[in-house]
Amino acid sequence: QVQLAESGGGLVQPGGSLRLSCAASGRTLSSYVIGWFRQAPGKDCEFVAAIARSGYTSYLDSVKGRFTVSRDNALDTVFLQMNSLKPEDTAVYYCAARTAFLNVQNTGGYASWGSGTQVTVSS
Repeated sequence: QVQLAESGGGLVQPGGSLRLSCAASGRTLSSYVIGWFRQAPGKDCEFVAAIARSGYTSYLDSVKGRFTVSRDNALDTVFLQMNSLKPEDTAVYYCAARTAFLNVQNTGGYASWGSGTQVTVSS
């Protein structure tokens, strides 16, 4: 089973940018569909984006045009580029791995999860 680790979170002002990374150990990320989720205090875990092995992507409507998910198989890393950040984007962000690009918005079906990285958008 693949082990995942997120990095790149931090504190940023509204309108700023961050790039999150999801790296793997144990198995190569290129074998998996990778999803990004976030959870704000007191709220449910929310789907943000997913990328298939082919590079096909899916996004939460509220992040379309602002966030971009990509994968670099040479680095064995998946990225989430977040631009034009808003205070409502504040959350712990998690990457997760699954084998099929099916119902990617649901947390079920993701067999491996990272421990998360905090993103705080505040002035």
